[in-house]
Amino acid sequence: MSKIISERMAGQIDGEFVVFRIGIRINKFWKPHKWLPAALAGSRLTKELEETEESGLLGYEVSPGIRNHVIVQYWRSFDHLREYARDSEMGHLDAWQDFNQNRAGDGDVGVWHETFLVREGEYEAIYVNMPEYGLGDAAELVPASGTDETAAGRLGRTDGRDAPVAEDGTPISDENSSTNTGPL
Repeated sequence: MSKIISERMAGQIDGEFVVFRIGIRINKFWKPHKWLPAALAGSRLTKELEETEESGLLGYEVSPGIRNHVIVQYWRSFDHLREYARDSEMGHLDAWQDFNQNRAGDGDVGVWHETFLVREGEYEAIYVNMPEYGLGDAAELVPASGTDETAAGRLGRTDGRDAPVAEDGTPISDENSSTNTGPL
């Protein structure tokens, strides 16, 4: 079991990054010859990425389920993700072609993915009594104090005590703003 970190920690990553969710849905349990190859491909491709340092994969989490199996991946950039998906020397193209030739169209197993491009400063993450997990495992964990004390602070919307700040980071007070209605 991973070491539990008892203090409040915020996940941080420099620059933009990509959150990529990919999974399968087993529609017909009684046809393992259809869905098992897709499930095994996910494990095989994730292992391949782990062993390829320059892939751009920062980290991932696997959430197996009875019907739905999901992998959440964190990538350095969309270009890294796209290059991997199209690289004929890596396993993805073969797995995708196998699915399309042998399983697509019959409704026995579904495959899906979602891609989220995340700009710097437009995310926040907090972990309490958790091992390194999710973005905190893929990037860096820092103590959630100061401006990182609150979600709004981690997003740069407040000073971390939830006092509003202007776009340039200066505090907004009642004296210089008629729109300030108190803590967010």
